[in-house]
Amino acid sequence: MGSSLINQPIFFLSLITTLISCCYPFITTVECVIGINWGRQTTHRLIPSMVVDLLLQNNIRHLKIFSPSDNVLKAFASSGISITVTLPNEAIEDIKYPSMASYWLQERIRRYQNQNVNISYIYIGSEPFSTYAHEKVYNTVPTALRLIQQAIVANGYGNLIATTPHFTDVLVQNATKPSEADFRPDLKDMIVEIVRLLNNTNAPFVMNMFPIYSALNHSDWDPEFSFIENKSNFTIEDNGLVYRNLFEFVYDSFLHALAKAGSPGLQLSIGEIGWPTDGYPGANIPNAERFFREFLPYIKSNKGTPMRPGISIDAYIHTLTDENKNGIQFADFQRHWGVYWSNGQPKYKIDFTGQGRDIYPTTAKGIILMPKRWCIFNNNTGNYTLVKYWLNHTCFFADCTTLSPGGSCSHLENNMKVSYAFNQFFQANAQYKMVGKFCDFDGMGVVVPDDPSTGTCRFPIEILAAENADKDGLN
Repeated sequence: MGSSLINQPIFFLSLITTLISCCYPFITTVECVIGINWGRQTTHRLIPSMVVDLLLQNNIRHLKIFSPSDNVLKAFASSGISITVTLPNEAIEDIKYPSMASYWLQERIRRYQNQNVNISYIYIGSEPFSTYAHEKVYNTVPTALRLIQQAIVANGYGNLIATTPHFTDVLVQNATKPSEADFRPDLKDMIVEIVRLLNNTNAPFVMNMFPIYSALNHSDWDPEFSFIENKSNFTIEDNGLVYRNLFEFVYDSFLHALAKAGSPGLQLSIGEIGWPTDGYPGANIPNAERFFREFLPYIKSNKGTPMRPGISIDAYIHTLTDENKNGIQFADFQRHWGVYWSNGQPKYKIDFTGQGRDIYPTTAKGIILMPKRWCIFNNNTGNYTLVKYWLNHTCFFADCTTLSPGGSCSHLENNMKVSYAFNQFFQANAQYKMVGKFCDFDGMGVVVPDDPSTGTCRFPIEILAAENADKDGLN
């Protein structure tokens, strides 16, 4: 009896692996999707028509947006670009009855489909179970997903698919091998219900992952493990399967968790993946370029993972442009995921098709920059308490995350850091102040015509803003 009990974990692990393996014949290898996310939490943003043109010029045919904004969706009419729309987290609890699900679909999906907008997917929430990104867990996600799915069928929405995306923190955090992975106990019942709903509609389970988090959560791992082409000897072995990079490790961890949730054959897609370019050690342009130079051809090759070799994996790049108003509760690099600067200029070489070409993506067309002028500190340190006050004030209302340790402006001496903060505030407010003098700061600011950028630190000029983001979910 004792020997039987000792061997039970090995038996169940073997059973789970067998179940996943047995599902290979039912997982059809098709052309993978490489799409991109467009987050719009910025002070100055590209207008939607510019983004449509930018995507078409770069041969990007799949886009996810984080709110069903009217002006954005209308811009994509007749573009042929497949759109994933998000039901915002704040609207999840409003989907309590079939009538509300039908109303939301009518107002946020059908009215745009009738205008030839190609909406293919609905995400119920944005990482609604993540405790990194939110102060609460949205427990009514399974109900909202079920009601939306039922309304899709009842109202004849054809091939429209509903699912919900999850960050890696839905998994238990102490797993050292993929086979040890499982969903957190406090979420397990809800995720089992979601998995059942996804199986009933042939919808994928969606995970979001960011390899740089391994540097934060696993200080004992070699940083090279974050890249597909790991140049170190660091590997993780799991019952005969060898993991040489973090992506395969996390992907197969989710596969094991899904198997333990009763669905070893469920399709697993990547809703967000990226590498930040500022605000943290290792968050820089060379690393971001390297990550995608290796990752996108890997995805395009249908190589699969140790648990599911030879399958296609859909993946959405995160994100199109930086978001200088994005939340930074977890890390300052949260505002620097963009492949593009906010002015529509690409930061680095990337081939969105996954062919691995050594090319820069197309620059956004039609951009108008604000006048070439910068607001800087006049170096008057006579009242340093006042200087410190304005430094803190401007960085509270504008984005100073590049000054963080490891950031592109972290090397600046103190007076230049104050200049950077003044300019960030000045540009974020469109070089204008409705009341009083702009670039004043109690007489310590001065407008200059020469670019004060130095070394890796850019003092940006913002673009001329033309519209505001729409975040509402039901109105």
